[in-house]
Amino acid sequence: MIQIHSFTFNPFQENTYLLSDETKKCVIIDPGCYSTEEKKELSDYISSHGLEPVKLLLTHAHIDHVLGNNYLCGKYKLEIEMNVIEKDLLKSASVYGQMWGIVVEPSPEPTVFLEEGDQVRFGNSMLEIIFTPGHSPGSICFYNTGEKFAIAGDVLFYGSIGRTDLPGGDYDTLISSIHEKVFPLGDEFKIYPGHGPATTIAHEKKFNPFVGVNA
Repeated sequence: MIQIHSFTFNPFQENTYLLSDETKKCVIIDPGCYSTEEKKELSDYISSHGLEPVKLLLTHAHIDHVLGNNYLCGKYKLEIEMNVIEKDLLKSASVYGQMWGIVVEPSPEPTVFLEEGDQVRFGNSMLEIIFTPGHSPGSICFYNTGEKFAIAGDVLFYGSIGRTDLPGGDYDTLISSIHEKVFPLGDEFKIYPGHGPATTIAHEKKFNPFVGVNA
């Protein structure tokens, strides 16, 4: 059984997820840890629970989701795994950091590129991938059918959706991704978003003003 632990990091209040199972192997998704204290909080949790990080995964490469890349790749000897379309966004993170007054450590180059239909394995567990562009051009979601959850990045939020006014964003594409890729996972699926509280597909279908049945 996969255990999911979330951390809320950096000035953007981004959700970083750590997934582990009974083998103590774990994956880190969207490492937003920015300050020394945040990096310590994440590494202390890993050490105190006897976990072994084996993968560093990105739903997308916006600045708030990659601030911990350099730290974690160095500390745990991890490779960055993401969709290839996000490479330019990852390279430009430091430029966006200047706009926000944030010093961004250069991220290592990604070396593993993930596509829809790929499987990410750790310990006794597995995540599958769907391609969900719109918020960013190469956004992907990680999901597990048996345990009915998805780590959705900034695609779908509790009562909202990811913004589409950033470079590479497109509103119609995002709406299509949600309706054609995320919603078909099933009403019972729990959605862990990049910001804010978790939700379910059933709740968003019923109440989300952007993509719900009354949208």
